[in-house]
Amino acid sequence: MEISAEASDRGMSVAVVEEGPFGGTCLNRGCIPSKMLIHCADVVETIEKAHLFGIQAHVENIDWDFIMKRTYQEIDQDAQAIENGNRNAENITVFKGSGRFVANKTLEVNGQQITADTILIAAGTRPWVPEIPGLDQVAYLTSGEALRLPEQPKRMAVVGGGYIAAELAHFFGALGTEVTLIHRRSTMLREEDQEIAERFTQIYQRRFNLLLDSQVTGVKAKDGASRNGPMELSVAVERQGQTHQKNIEVDVLLMATGRVPNTDLLAVANTGVETDGRGYVKTDGYLETNVPGIWALGDIVGKYLLKHSANLEAS
Repeated sequence: MEISAEASDRGMSVAVVEEGPFGGTCLNRGCIPSKMLIHCADVVETIEKAHLFGIQAHVENIDWDFIMKRTYQEIDQDAQAIENGNRNAENITVFKGSGRFVANKTLEVNGQQITADTILIAAGTRPWVPEIPGLDQVAYLTSGEALRLPEQPKRMAVVGGGYIAAELAHFFGALGTEVTLIHRRSTMLREEDQEIAERFTQIYQRRFNLLLDSQVTGVKAKDGASRNGPMELSVAVERQGQTHQKNIEVDVLLMATGRVPNTDLLAVANTGVETDGRGYVKTDGYLETNVPGIWALGDIVGKYLLKHSANLEAS
């Protein structure tokens, strides 16, 4: 949004294509709501450990509705303010919908084709979900939905061992949800230094039911209900080197197994933009793609999947 505002101020005619709430993943589904919610978990932990400082205190109740309202009332207002700012700008036209390249520098949105000499691709990433038998027949969550649950689950299984899985396990677990973490590696947070990853894993083994060197081999609804409604799930877990599997019964299954770029949804190949082996857009040192006049930044470039990095690239 920084670039659309800058281009507008320079008198350029700008088209902004956005399918969801303005502000991207960080504002709506990522770092901002997660940190606001995690602070609530930190407060609970502080109270529970108050006796270590000679203070006797305890948590009487968790007001889930208030926690969610406090968080998203502010976030939704910010997202709407960003959209209104773009819509009210003199030289910006907002196209609310999903865009897809259909020809060279030609994007189709809601059945309408738009083109430009200069194009910026900043479409980010989305949660990746592995193929697991039965998963397509049940209701499961990704990080996109997990932070907006209308009710707090009693039992949750989190598949994954990265920072997203760790953050969400902390939030739900501190507020009282029984959390089981299922991770295919021997330690969590593989992107961190080995000593940090090992120490972090030890701490989480004390806090949660942590199943390491394990993977989900199947999921099914215990009551046979459809995937559109609430259901009790049975999650089959198999550990490396063992022939028998363990069945975990949960109310909510959260898939936190990584992210993939949205280049396939954009069909960037139709405009000649090259991607790497993981599907991320290739750029030079100035963030220009192999197609002159087409640039890319943020998560879809795949270098540093951080909001702060995208802000720096935009400046």
